[in-house]
Amino acid sequence: MARKKVKLAYILNDSARKATYKKRKKGLLKKLSELTTLCGIRACAIVFSPYDSPPELWPSVLGVQRVLSQFKNMPQMEQSKKMVNQDTFLRQRIAKAEEQLKKIRKENREKEVTRLMFQILTGPEWLQGLTMVDLNDISWVIDETLKGISKRIDSFKRLLPPPPPQTAAWAMEVVSPEDGMEFVGDDMGLSFEDHSYNSENVIWSNAFFS
Repeated sequence: MARKKVKLAYILNDSARKATYKKRKKGLLKKLSELTTLCGIRACAIVFSPYDSPPELWPSVLGVQRVLSQFKNMPQMEQSKKMVNQDTFLRQRIAKAEEQLKKIRKENREKEVTRLMFQILTGPEWLQGLTMVDLNDISWVIDETLKGISKRIDSFKRLLPPPPPQTAAWAMEVVSPEDGMEFVGDDMGLSFEDHSYNSENVIWSNAFFS
């Protein structure tokens, strides 16, 4: 069973507020102890409340003094590098939430326009009632879809094996038996069909080809 989400608001009942404070403070200090052990860092906590007098120091007075001394010895730029007040923290949270909302709206709009694009392919009646903004968005989605298809085609082409090497025509002619060439020992003979040579073989030295 999922835990009930706690409403982050000031607790008006004093007894309930005090009980929540003690419970949450104990959990906070436990998490801080786990963080220092798991990550090997130095940390401290100073808790002010109307229920504790004097303020509670964790892990101890000496431990707090060591962490604060190390912090003060850092350059001023490093000290304020990630330091924010409540106003700055809230502004950052709001800006982040607005960016996430903008992203979600864009994704939803792309899904909606993509659905319209496929509906238009089934018949022109889907074009009725569309605004110029809708048409521009549909045009953009079509362009992006075509770009994606082109990228997929290019990636498939790169995965295909290279074509086999083609044998040159002149090489085939050299080894063709129809040329009337023959080898006699280390010599190459060429047979002539002209009867003026009495069909005798002319012998050439094969040393040139060795």
